[in-house]
Amino acid sequence: MSVWFVTGASRGLGAGITREALDRGHSVIATARDASAVRRAYPHEPDGLLAVTADVTEPEQLMTAVEAGLARFGRIDIVANNAGYGLIGAVEEISDKAARALFDVNVFGVLNTLRATLPTLRAQRSGHILNIGSVGGFATVAAAGLYGASKFALEGVSEALHDELAPLGVHVTIVEPGGFRTDFLSSVSMQVEPASIADYVAGAGSMREALAANDGRQPGDPVKAAKAIVDITEVAEPPLRLQLGVDAIERVEAKLDLVRRELAQWRHVALSTGI
Repeated sequence: MSVWFVTGASRGLGAGITREALDRGHSVIATARDASAVRRAYPHEPDGLLAVTADVTEPEQLMTAVEAGLARFGRIDIVANNAGYGLIGAVEEISDKAARALFDVNVFGVLNTLRATLPTLRAQRSGHILNIGSVGGFATVAAAGLYGASKFALEGVSEALHDELAPLGVHVTIVEPGGFRTDFLSSVSMQVEPASIADYVAGAGSMREALAANDGRQPGDPVKAAKAIVDITEVAEPPLRLQLGVDAIERVEAKLDLVRRELAQWRHVALSTGI
């Protein structure tokens, strides 16, 4: 059985991953900004669950969580970087403060978690990093530009990390979910910047409305998503990317088609620039 280290484990997909791993007999170091939120989901705390308070923006808390996990279980096999939140607004409308706070959690929080956990995985010469991204990190849309940018950054980190860790026996997978019926689109997980520039009403405004209307109506089943994520850690050669949901597949395929068309259309310009 494996030992999991899950961030943002108190709700949403993180809670689903935690539950699925526990149900399969794995052990889980479940971190959240408030460990009591994890414990409330498991009033009779299973032997395999260690709930630890750890804010991903606080490196010292993450190091303490890792130390507690190693003291309890002796190893860490799978790290699920799940903690994160969304931000809606046109790029120009989003304040510097809001953008930096988003990247502190969605990007630097992942880096903090990696720095805390990777020494253990490297020493073991085994393990699996799961970076929970988004289809929006592969193909973003109006009003989700900054959120998409944070997940685009996670894509770049994951690609490089994949090549850096492969010789050490550690796998890396970035998960790209579409819309799943969690609380992600609610005010609990999604921050909305005020619509302050009239020129963006037609573009970003319509997307704001669509996202709000979709809360609780997403097509994806989070229980099935958690199962798929745990499944992928049990195969010998896991993929670098794992899309989840029909909507994710459609958006990725549309983006690939667009890139191919533009590459072909403007290839002559690209080739004209050589010395």
